[in-house]
Amino acid sequence: MNDNFLNLASPWRQRLAEWLERASVQYLVTGLILINAVILGLETSSTAMQQWGHWLRTLDQLILACFVIEIALRFTAHGWRLLRDPWGLFDTLVIAIALIPASGPLAVLRALRVLRVLRLISLVPSMKMVVQSLLASLPGMGSIVALLGLVFYVAAVIATQLFGEQFPQWFGTLGDSLYTLFQVMTLESWSMGIVRPVMEEFPYAWLYFIPFILIATFMMLNLFIAVIVDAIQNQRDKVAEQEQEQAPPSESALLLEEVRQLRAELHILQQRLPPNEP
Repeated sequence: MNDNFLNLASPWRQRLAEWLERASVQYLVTGLILINAVILGLETSSTAMQQWGHWLRTLDQLILACFVIEIALRFTAHGWRLLRDPWGLFDTLVIAIALIPASGPLAVLRALRVLRVLRLISLVPSMKMVVQSLLASLPGMGSIVALLGLVFYVAAVIATQLFGEQFPQWFGTLGDSLYTLFQVMTLESWSMGIVRPVMEEFPYAWLYFIPFILIATFMMLNLFIAVIVDAIQNQRDKVAEQEQEQAPPSESALLLEEVRQLRAELHILQQRLPPNEP
């Protein structure tokens, strides 16, 4: 949770917020999430539901009650400011979805109960940092997606003009060409399924497909990886700076500060002493 939330007016609310942030409480919530994930998986098995369905549903309701109590305590400690934090808002929405009745027009949303497992992201710092890095990399990834879309459009127009008449099922229209090129980009049956049949009619078709694969698959994939790795590194640097700011000063830093203070005091004393007469 953001440290700004700990700057509360009521001391007991501050103590409650600090208690909720304790490692033991976080471990308990994490354990309940993992148990709940196993229960939600077992509920998809008809055999398990026939044998232990009642107990699984009861345990699921008990764990959900624990989650409701935990989120209620967090609202008590932080108030509506909890919703200003993205992770607090995410946890609140996940619990709200789990409380949707099993009948009625919104019953289909009950399938989203499995989103409770995603609360692990907000509890595990390493996973939380990865998600924050992915969100921070979205602007850079957007530029790459736009560039990839431009490459796809040009390649699809060329493919439709070159191969559309002989292979209308793959390149008959611009939409068909785009979908086929997407399949080629994923390297799913691109050689035996598409390129080799095309090469039977156009022997030099490899001059078109090989550069497209090199650009669309390998170059663009490396660009995506580079943007994500850079975002993760920047996020780690930010976390390291925050930890360094919050960490107590070391002995060497304290000693250096004392030396600076002594030098300042000596300088003041020298100014106060009368000048030596010749």
